[in-house]
Amino acid sequence: MSGAGPAGEALFGLREMELNFGPQHPATHGVMRLKLKVDGERIVDCYPIIGYLHRGTEKLFELHPFFQNVPHTDRLDYVAAATNNLAYVGAVEKLVGLEVPPRARYIRVILAELQRISSHLVWLATHAIDIGAMTPFFYCFREREVILDLFEQYCGARLTLNCMRPGGQPYDLPQGWVDRCGEFVADFPAKVAEYEGLLTENRIWKRRTVGVGVLPPETAIAYGVTGPMLRGSGVAWDLRKAMPYEAYGEVEFDVPVYANGDTYDRYLVRMEEMRQSARIVRQCLERLPGGPIMAKRPRVLKAAAEAEVYHAVEGPKGELGFYIVGDGGPNPYRCHVRPTSFMNLQALPEMARGALISDLVALIGTVDIVLGEIDR
Repeated sequence: MSGAGPAGEALFGLREMELNFGPQHPATHGVMRLKLKVDGERIVDCYPIIGYLHRGTEKLFELHPFFQNVPHTDRLDYVAAATNNLAYVGAVEKLVGLEVPPRARYIRVILAELQRISSHLVWLATHAIDIGAMTPFFYCFREREVILDLFEQYCGARLTLNCMRPGGQPYDLPQGWVDRCGEFVADFPAKVAEYEGLLTENRIWKRRTVGVGVLPPETAIAYGVTGPMLRGSGVAWDLRKAMPYEAYGEVEFDVPVYANGDTYDRYLVRMEEMRQSARIVRQCLERLPGGPIMAKRPRVLKAAAEAEVYHAVEGPKGELGFYIVGDGGPNPYRCHVRPTSFMNLQALPEMARGALISDLVALIGTVDIVLGEIDR
């Protein structure tokens, strides 16, 4: 504790104290506890304590056939279910050798990019309100509601979508859906401009984010950080460009990169990513091919004995991967998730050391974690 006694000595001979932040604190974005060592208002060290939401998801994958595991992926990053589905079904298709029809590949990209926008809107809404900006919260949920309506019209669900299957898509796009989606992505860049008008040059926002939580590129790479956090540190790595999958090799988009590695630059990366996602969806809607939405496949999927694959996608938060081992049966023999939030959270202590306690909510927000993916 930093308070000093009459003789100028620290109380009890100590200058530091331990402080618990969470798991009930709303700014921890879920059931996470941070054990802080502080000297007055300054953070000396930060130790994340996780596991409050652990459900044994990876073991559950071994108990069910390949098809039945798709709903389990929804419950990982539960604000980005479509990209969880995409990573898992891609791994299964690679494992058993399924060829996805072109129309299904385009539908998948449309759903994944709408999901990226939706996830970033939740991030911006909660990040802004944590720091003290309330208006963006309502603006962001206005647009997110339109995306959730599109999801509901497609598959009947709004959050845990279960919207993909190994081999293709469970449903074709309903009548009028392409037009409604096209109207949304045409209008959306103007909505992003509204958010930026509230925040980007706002002096309070910049005081709370510029120079806060600086993450050098070499540190980010050493910790396995991916996604907007890595690109905010100046590293131009995006799996959609580096290792194209589905229809990403057939559309044009830019990968936003900023070099300062602070909370403000990570904000700028995600804002531009939303614009690029709308650009990708527009191209997919224009080029959407006809034809089937499901590959020819056996009724029961079985992997070859001792086959193993790893398949990753660029989720809203970074690289999301599934490692699956087959043993010749209809269930995965082993399944392990490479969860983005878990990897990115490792960098939080590095960013928090030397920061103020008031900066901690900004740092948690800039990592953009979901505890369902961290704990599994």
